[in-house]
Amino acid sequence: MLLAVEDCHSLVPSESLSPPSISPSQQSIPSVSFTNSKGSKNMSFTRNKLLPVLVLILSSLSILRLVRIALTTSNTSPLLAIALPSKLQHPKSGFSEKQSRTSANEAAISGKEFKLLSNLIAEKTPCNVLFFGIESQYLNLSAVNDGGNNVFLEDDSYKLSTFKVNSNHTRTYKVDYKFHAEKAYKLLKHARGNKSCAPESALRNSSKCKLALTDLPREVYEVKWDVVVVDGPRGDSPQAPGRMATIYSAAIIAREGNTTDVVVHDTDRMIEKWYSWEFLCDENLISSKGKLWIFRIRNEKNSTSFCPDKGIVIQQ
Repeated sequence: MLLAVEDCHSLVPSESLSPPSISPSQQSIPSVSFTNSKGSKNMSFTRNKLLPVLVLILSSLSILRLVRIALTTSNTSPLLAIALPSKLQHPKSGFSEKQSRTSANEAAISGKEFKLLSNLIAEKTPCNVLFFGIESQYLNLSAVNDGGNNVFLEDDSYKLSTFKVNSNHTRTYKVDYKFHAEKAYKLLKHARGNKSCAPESALRNSSKCKLALTDLPREVYEVKWDVVVVDGPRGDSPQAPGRMATIYSAAIIAREGNTTDVVVHDTDRMIEKWYSWEFLCDENLISSKGKLWIFRIRNEKNSTSFCPDKGIVIQQ
């Protein structure tokens, strides 16, 4: 904390940090006398009594100037960091991780992105929609998909307990993901060099591909899905569950249907971009809005590759 104050001092000329020296030889301060209305007594203030008052005033001005300069040279003033209570410096410090995560995801998808997805489902309704990840906005889509089936796969128990489903056509399942986001590059290399990760591979227990989600509810493998939405798991830090397996598995599921639209959210993030290009292919991109991409995948179950070879190299 002392270092922060010294840094701020270095921003100010040295003469501004301490009050100027005042001596009797430099400035003559006359005695001042006051007489009350009754003329009963004179009050004299000598030079020695007035000097400490002047020093106090000049010191206060120097401190105020120091604070002003510190505020204008840094977005976060070290002096304020010292002065403010810890709860004001970190207003979310009292929240639990689940509360802060849920709060941050209340507007996980923007209005324009939601409209694009809503219009897509409305064009296909009644249809089968599979969601990797659950958000309050997505639950509203079950009303749009009137008469269709909506299945949500979520790894966060807190979300599953928070969002209530009141529809016979909407179901939620708890799932688990093995890999953190920091494993994305190694898993991509594994998928490229392993024949078991080819498009003709199945997702169930027989798959040897590390990216294959082999223990999902049986309904996921049996239904022909019209729309698959990938907005989970979190994937928002290296140690958080990443979306590598969900994007890959969505690509496999889509190729087993007739024509399936795969929607990927948060494509401003590197993993979402990498895996979308690798397994969903840029030539299949039919629409986008903000951080939402929509790929249209036709039945290509027997294909030996996901995308035409364009010699694209993704380096670590």
